[in-house]
Amino acid sequence: MKQFKKLIVALTLVVGGTSCEGLDVEPTGFYSDENFYKTIEDAEASILYAYDALTLVSYAPVTYYFTELASDNCIVKADEGADAQAFVNWEVTAQNQLLTQYYRSIYIAVNRANAVIENIEGKGFNPEDEKRILGEALFLRAYNHFNAVKAFGLAPLQKSLIDKLDETTATLPADMQEVYTFLIDDLTRAIDNLEVNRVTGRADKVAAQALLSKVYLFAASAKESGVPKYNTITESVDNLYAKAAEYAGMVLNNQGEYSHDTDLQNIYNVDSPNGPEHIFILSLDRSGTEEGDYSKLSKYFIPYIDGATVYLKNTNGTFSPTHDGWSVFQTTDKLFTSYEAEDKRKTDLFVSEIYNQDGVAVGSVADGTVIYPFTRKYVDPLFEGDKTSTRPYLIRYSDIQLVYAEATANADGLAQYNQIRSRANATELASIGGLSKADFRKLVVEERQRELAYEGDRLWDLRRTNTVQSNVTNAAGLSPEAVAFYPIPQREIDLNPNIN
Repeated sequence: MKQFKKLIVALTLVVGGTSCEGLDVEPTGFYSDENFYKTIEDAEASILYAYDALTLVSYAPVTYYFTELASDNCIVKADEGADAQAFVNWEVTAQNQLLTQYYRSIYIAVNRANAVIENIEGKGFNPEDEKRILGEALFLRAYNHFNAVKAFGLAPLQKSLIDKLDETTATLPADMQEVYTFLIDDLTRAIDNLEVNRVTGRADKVAAQALLSKVYLFAASAKESGVPKYNTITESVDNLYAKAAEYAGMVLNNQGEYSHDTDLQNIYNVDSPNGPEHIFILSLDRSGTEEGDYSKLSKYFIPYIDGATVYLKNTNGTFSPTHDGWSVFQTTDKLFTSYEAEDKRKTDLFVSEIYNQDGVAVGSVADGTVIYPFTRKYVDPLFEGDKTSTRPYLIRYSDIQLVYAEATANADGLAQYNQIRSRANATELASIGGLSKADFRKLVVEERQRELAYEGDRLWDLRRTNTVQSNVTNAAGLSPEAVAFYPIPQREIDLNPNIN
């Protein structure tokens, strides 16, 4: 992560945020596109700055307030702030500050990507470097805009760099067709520019193919299930599913760098960010000097246990230490009981009992010391105070296996579905005979909940399948648009007369 901090503050106006307050600052040692981007080092620094936006404190952790608290995966602790409670209760308004922070972070990230896109071409760099950096910037612009459409629906498409105040009032897209055309074009260009090139924290061709498969799947299922505004997408549902399968198939079959990890626990080993599953993962580690360089993500998922270091029993009988946490994201009974009794994602990746350094049990869910079974996906045994190397898992190979399974809904998709079930020691599905495509796709979405729990996907899956209200009690009675999209923050509406 240290490499992501190479830029000086003066770069803010070249590749900085979209807010008016960021643009009002009088810079010192000003860099413009005329005197920056002169060397490949300049270009590399700029793309790293674009990646760095993903680690903003108001971006990474807030994602989980959206996608986990508002779903059936977890609830929030009783004394957490009102804005967080609003997600659980489905009472999110345009004044919600978590909502505002997330929206702002998205467009800071988009603007930094736009700075690279507009300034990298034609500067005389080595063609391979130019294509790679441009491809990564296109990926990042699409990644962040996709987050915007999943969260807010028809949110502004920021297609060019904002470096003047009069450029901060982008109009809303006409419809979802315009949004998805833009996403698909960016990712298609990214794929054409990129090669398979694994670097922790950065995107390559496989990441772009994976993200494009997810974009097509979201559009296909949202249109099919009648999510508001998705009827404007002109391509047929069958063609959208076919495109999702095509690009997911490229990930599964056309490269040898990423693969299904047969060791479930290895996926969540914080010191193995280059494990075979990790197609796109943030670059954070405990050696960082400030939050955003290191992660506090584990604190959100682990319960408070008297402020103590506790020990977790490993599958091989050894014990690993962890700090306790803040009890923010608390596992629901619905999620916990959705696993079969011998499913390793339950037995190996949830903690219901804790130990001391001598391996003696000192508390459990049963006696109330551990107030809920918590996930081991975000545990760093080598933590340094609050500093950990726990990272958001942005795109995993297993995620794309399930994209392929859902999109194809055939025997080939069943094989991918069963590979994930087999690794978890869960019962495999013998065949899809007698199941309609819709029935099998429903099974896949249910499997996605178990496989990708606490990885920031659940609400998006419920939204695109139009099943929020059938799974989340607190969303009952809301309008179709209220469950499909969060409101654009009022602050942004006030600043931009083109948002209405």
